[in-house]
Amino acid sequence: MKYLIDTHYILWSLFEPDKIDNTIVSIFKDENIIKYVSGISFWEISLKYSLGKLELFGTNPDEIFDKIKESGFKVIPVDNEIFTSYYKLPKKDNHKDPFDRVLIWQSILNGLILITKDTKIEQYIEDGLKIKLGR
Repeated sequence: MKYLIDTHYILWSLFEPDKIDNTIVSIFKDENIIKYVSGISFWEISLKYSLGKLELFGTNPDEIFDKIKESGFKVIPVDNEIFTSYYKLPKKDNHKDPFDRVLIWQSILNGLILITKDTKIEQYIEDGLKIKLGR
Protein backbone atom coordinates (compact mmCIF):
# COMPACT_ATOMS: atom_id res chain seq x y z
CA MET A 1 0.00 0.00 0.00
CA LYS A 2 1.09 3.53 -0.72
CA TYR A 3 -0.11 6.54 1.22
CA LEU A 4 -0.09 10.29 0.73
CA ILE A 5 0.07 12.21 3.99
CA ASP A 6 -2.09 15.30 4.55
CA THR A 7 -0.17 18.36 5.73
CA HIS A 8 -1.51 18.37 9.29
CA TYR A 9 -0.22 14.83 9.80
CA ILE A 10 3.19 15.84 8.49
CA LEU A 11 3.40 18.64 11.02
CA TRP A 12 2.06 16.47 13.84
CA SER A 13 4.60 13.75 13.04
CA LEU A 14 7.39 16.30 13.45
CA PHE A 15 6.14 18.47 16.30
CA GLU A 16 3.11 16.91 18.04
CA PRO A 17 3.18 13.14 17.56
CA ASP A 18 0.83 12.61 20.51
CA LYS A 19 -1.99 13.98 18.32
CA ILE A 20 -1.71 10.99 15.98
CA ASP A 21 -3.93 8.01 16.74
CA ASN A 22 -2.44 4.52 16.98
CA THR A 23 -3.79 3.34 13.62
CA ILE A 24 -1.90 6.06 11.78
CA VAL A 25 1.20 5.67 13.98
CA SER A 26 1.38 2.01 12.99
CA ILE A 27 1.30 2.99 9.30
CA PHE A 28 4.04 5.57 9.87
CA LYS A 29 6.23 3.03 11.68
CA ASP A 30 5.79 0.23 9.14
CA GLU A 31 8.91 0.28 6.95
CA ASN A 32 7.18 -1.89 4.34
CA ILE A 33 4.61 0.80 3.61
CA ILE A 34 5.53 3.68 1.32
CA LYS A 35 4.50 7.05 2.73
CA TYR A 36 4.61 10.08 0.46
CA VAL A 37 4.62 13.77 1.21
CA SER A 38 3.50 15.99 -1.65
CA GLY A 39 5.43 19.00 -2.82
CA ILE A 40 2.19 20.94 -2.42
CA SER A 41 2.43 20.41 1.35
CA PHE A 42 5.80 22.17 1.43
CA TRP A 43 4.27 25.13 -0.39
CA GLU A 44 1.31 25.16 2.03
CA ILE A 45 3.65 25.08 5.04
CA SER A 46 5.85 27.84 3.63
CA LEU A 47 2.91 30.05 2.67
CA LYS A 48 1.10 29.72 6.00
CA TYR A 49 4.37 30.29 7.88
CA SER A 50 5.09 33.47 5.91
CA LEU A 51 1.58 34.76 6.66
CA GLY A 52 2.02 34.10 10.38
CA LYS A 53 -0.68 31.42 10.39
CA LEU A 54 1.64 28.53 11.28
CA GLU A 55 4.05 27.98 14.16
CA LEU A 56 6.93 25.60 13.47
CA PHE A 57 8.30 25.36 17.01
CA GLY A 58 11.70 26.97 16.48
CA THR A 59 12.31 25.73 12.97
CA ASN A 60 11.51 27.22 9.58
CA PRO A 61 10.05 25.86 6.33
CA ASP A 62 13.51 25.38 4.79
CA GLU A 63 14.30 22.77 7.43
CA ILE A 64 11.03 20.85 7.07
CA PHE A 65 12.11 19.15 3.84
CA ASP A 66 15.15 17.53 5.46
CA LYS A 67 13.20 16.60 8.59
CA ILE A 68 10.58 14.87 6.45
CA LYS A 69 13.15 12.83 4.57
CA GLU A 70 14.93 11.92 7.82
CA SER A 71 11.59 10.69 9.17
CA GLY A 72 11.33 8.08 6.40
CA PHE A 73 8.79 9.80 4.17
CA LYS A 74 9.32 10.00 0.43
CA VAL A 75 8.69 13.25 -1.39
CA ILE A 76 6.44 13.12 -4.44
CA PRO A 77 6.53 16.18 -6.68
CA VAL A 78 3.42 17.80 -8.08
CA ASP A 79 3.92 17.26 -11.78
CA ASN A 80 2.38 19.06 -14.72
CA GLU A 81 -0.25 16.34 -15.22
CA ILE A 82 -1.69 17.16 -11.79
CA PHE A 83 -1.94 20.84 -12.63
CA THR A 84 -3.22 20.48 -16.19
CA SER A 85 -5.90 17.93 -15.31
CA TYR A 86 -6.91 19.47 -11.98
CA TYR A 87 -10.06 20.93 -13.53
CA LYS A 88 -11.49 17.39 -13.71
CA LEU A 89 -11.84 17.13 -9.93
CA PRO A 90 -15.49 17.95 -9.21
CA LYS A 91 -16.23 21.02 -7.13
CA LYS A 92 -17.81 20.45 -3.75
CA ASP A 93 -19.84 23.19 -2.09
CA ASN A 94 -18.49 22.71 1.39
CA HIS A 95 -14.86 21.96 0.54
CA LYS A 96 -12.81 24.53 -1.33
CA ASP A 97 -9.35 24.30 0.25
CA PRO A 98 -6.99 24.46 -2.75
CA PHE A 99 -4.15 22.61 -1.01
CA ASP A 100 -6.43 19.73 0.00
CA ARG A 101 -7.93 19.59 -3.48
CA VAL A 102 -4.47 19.19 -5.05
CA LEU A 103 -3.67 16.42 -2.54
CA ILE A 104 -6.98 14.75 -3.36
CA TRP A 105 -6.36 14.93 -7.10
CA GLN A 106 -2.76 13.77 -6.73
CA SER A 107 -3.96 10.80 -4.66
CA ILE A 108 -6.59 9.85 -7.22
CA LEU A 109 -4.25 10.09 -10.21
CA ASN A 110 -1.45 8.17 -8.51
CA GLY A 111 -3.62 5.53 -6.82
CA LEU A 112 -2.52 6.63 -3.34
CA ILE A 113 -4.51 6.42 -0.12
CA LEU A 114 -4.78 9.85 1.48
CA ILE A 115 -4.22 9.91 5.23
CA THR A 116 -6.22 12.77 6.71
CA LYS A 117 -8.39 13.76 9.65
CA ASP A 118 -10.60 15.98 7.49
CA THR A 119 -13.97 14.23 7.23
CA LYS A 120 -15.09 16.68 4.51
CA ILE A 121 -12.70 14.86 2.20
CA GLU A 122 -14.86 11.72 2.38
CA GLN A 123 -17.17 13.24 -0.21
CA TYR A 124 -14.47 12.65 -2.85
CA ILE A 125 -14.64 8.86 -2.41
CA GLU A 126 -17.35 8.83 -5.08
CA ASP A 127 -14.79 10.45 -7.40
CA GLY A 128 -12.21 7.72 -6.88
CA LEU A 129 -10.40 8.89 -3.75
CA LYS A 130 -9.18 6.29 -1.28
CA ILE A 131 -8.75 7.62 2.25
CA LYS A 132 -7.61 6.54 5.66
CA LEU A 133 -9.28 8.73 8.27
CA GLY A 134 -7.54 9.29 11.55
CA ARG A 135 -8.80 11.10 14.57
